[in-house]
This record gives sequence, C-alpha cells and structure tokens, in this order.
Amino acid sequence: MLSAIGRAFRTPDLRRKLLFTLGIITIFRLGAFIPAPGVNYANVRQCLDPSVTGEQTGIYQLMNLFSGGALLQVSIFALGIMPYITASIIVQLLRVVIPRFQELYEEGAAGQSKLTQYTRYLTIALGLLNATTLVSLVRSGQLFPNCQLPIIPDQSIITTLLVVITLTAGTGLIMWLGELVTEKGIGNGMSLLIFTSIVAAFPTALGAIWTSKGPGTFFVVLAIGLVTTALVIFVEQSQRRVPVQYAKRMIGRRTVGGTSTYIPIKVNMAGVIPVIFASSMLYLPALVAQFNTPTDGSPIPGWVEWINNNLTRGDHPIYMAIYFAMIIFFTYFYVAITFNPEEVSDNMKKYGGFIPGIRAGKPTADYLQYVLSRITLPGALYLGIVALIPLVALVLVNANQNFPFGGTSILIMVGVGLETVKQIDAQLQQRHYEGLLR
Repeated sequence: MLSAIGRAFRTPDLRRKLLFTLGIITIFRLGAFIPAPGVNYANVRQCLDPSVTGEQTGIYQLMNLFSGGALLQVSIFALGIMPYITASIIVQLLRVVIPRFQELYEEGAAGQSKLTQYTRYLTIALGLLNATTLVSLVRSGQLFPNCQLPIIPDQSIITTLLVVITLTAGTGLIMWLGELVTEKGIGNGMSLLIFTSIVAAFPTALGAIWTSKGPGTFFVVLAIGLVTTALVIFVEQSQRRVPVQYAKRMIGRRTVGGTSTYIPIKVNMAGVIPVIFASSMLYLPALVAQFNTPTDGSPIPGWVEWINNNLTRGDHPIYMAIYFAMIIFFTYFYVAITFNPEEVSDNMKKYGGFIPGIRAGKPTADYLQYVLSRITLPGALYLGIVALIPLVALVLVNANQNFPFGGTSILIMVGVGLETVKQIDAQLQQRHYEGLLR
C-alpha cells in the first residue's frame, strides 16, 4: 500500500491532482475556523465547552457533522455542504413529478448540465434560507440553550444582513471548491468535502471518550469501530449480478453483439440518503417543540413535553423504533424513484439484450422489480442497524452522542473512501502500474 502511494506521488499528472485536492481540502478546513463577521468567537468557545454549559442539544448534530463542526462555531462555512446535498436530493426527486426534469436527464450531458445549474441556483436559495434561520437561532439564544452569552452582540440590521450574506457566500464557495475538485482533482469533490468534515471530528470525539469514560471504554469503542467498518465495507461491495446476454446482429458487414454481461444491483442501492432523510424528519418535531417552549416561565404544553421526552433523546426506545422504521421506508422510496426496471428493460430490448430464461419487455421489467424488491429488504435492514449503532452505544457503552463509528458518518466514510481509492487505482493501472488494491 505504501509503495503504491509512493508510485502515485511519483506520477506527475496524478501527483498534481492529489496535491490540488489536498490544497482544496486545506482551504475548506481553514474556513471552518474563521468566524463570521459580528460573531464573538470567545463567547462561542465558552458556549461549546461542556464543562461550562453541559451537554448541548443534539437536534443540530447532523448539520454540524456535515460542516465539520463549523455550524456551532458560526464560522463563514457554518452551513457546510448541507444546502447542496438538500438541493441535489430535491432536484433528483423532482424528476418524478416534473416531466421536464426527466426529459433533461434523458438528454445526456447537455440536459444534465442544465439540471446541475438548477441545483446551483437552489443551493444558493437554500443557503440563504438556512443562513437566516441560523442567525435567528443565534440571536434568540436557541442555538445554545444552556449558554446565555451573546454570540452576535451587535443586533443591528446591518450586522445581521452581513452575517446572512457571508454564510450564504460561504455555501457558494464550498460548492465551487467541490466542483473544482471533481474537475481537476481526484474523486467526487462534494463527497470528499463531506468525508473531510466527518474525519475532522474523529480526534475530538475519541479524545472526549478517552477523557470522560476512560481507556477501557475508549478501546471498546475502537474495537466496535473496526468491526463495524469491516462489515460496512463487505456490505457496500456486495451486489446481485443479473446476467444479460446480447444477441448477435449484422450492421453492414460487421457482426456486433453476442456478448455476455450483467446488471449489478447493489444490496445498498440507496446509499446514505435514507439515513439523512430519517434524521432530518426526526429533527423537525424537536425543532417545532423548541420554538413552542415558553420562555416566560408558563407551563409547557403537553405535546411539547411528550416530544421532548420521547423524540429528542437518542437512547429512548420510541425514538429508536421510529428512526429504524423511517429508514426502511425511505430506503424503499428512494430505490423506487432512482432505479426504473421498465427503463432498464426497454434499453436492453433496444440493443438486443435479454436475461437468460426471461422474455424481453414486461417480463424482464417484472423480474427486475422482483429482484430489486427482495434485495432492498436486507439493504434497508442493514442501513437501519448501522444507523442505530451510535444510539445503542449510548446505552450499552455509555458513550456520548458524538460516538464516531456508526450511522451517517461510517456510511459516508466507507463509501467515499472506496470510490476515491478505486479512482486512484484506475489512474495507476492506466499508467501500467499495479494499483492500490491487489
């Protein structure tokens, strides 16, 4: 492995791409520690200190994870990559309900370029909305409910607008940096920035476990992390290969076709999207309850108290059950809108392909739907179990909410890591070198 990495850096073109990617990642991480204008960084550090304010609420944990801790530091990159992720998911879902979007997707590179442009516009709009919401939460004190220090001392409209514009511009800059990595670096830029944000939180999370729980719990967490990573890699690489045979055809004087291939249907076709959907949906009741909690000392409404007791604590059985059920539902939902058996069947039929033993056309689509529906079940259960690992660890190991190995973080780390290594491996093999993977 080390010799393969050395060969990669000795190859001029590949070395330039790797160094460019590392440079963009460095800029991205530096931006996470530059406070937005008008923010009192000393007060932010005090509000983030658990010894001063106690453990903070977890309803912003997902956004803080994807921003590499920049959200709660109210830095210029506080919104992180979440607006772009949300915009990408929305544009992808709109293909189902807006025929024009589906037509653009089927037009090839030109149509997908327009969809990418729509995604950029929507990202800026969502960034503006998220920035306004974040500034409102900071000004009202609801971002740090256990801390009474003013995060933005100057409450004037000029300062507020300046902070909102800065946070929105930070979102646009992150989107541009990610696209630069995709174009001139190695791997998918947006995925690598998310990967960087998650990995950046590992030292702090592990250090907190060592300090608060001791070496015994630390090594138990480390062992669980290694086993979980190995199992996630195994499942992420697993796929059902549906064989496809192409008939021979005469085009002019040439004979084409007659080849055998397969359709790879992964066990986890939905990736990490169902976990993000389920987490976001479960944050909504907690957010609504927080906005409806009286601040004048009056009695808390019953429904608000029920949400606070059952849907804001990750170690509560009701929270776990709803979380698990929502992940399974969103897995089936997302797979259904991203993999169209009828479209695959039509494409196969157009080029003379067929599944051995299955007639072309509707029988092929029905067979693919049959295979898809059954392979999605273990994929959904797998996503639900991996997502519950941090919550179960909170109960069994008594680790804090920042348990690093599990849920969204481990899925993204493994997925992005495998894809990036494959791209580097392919580039090495193109230059007649042995790849990173034997």
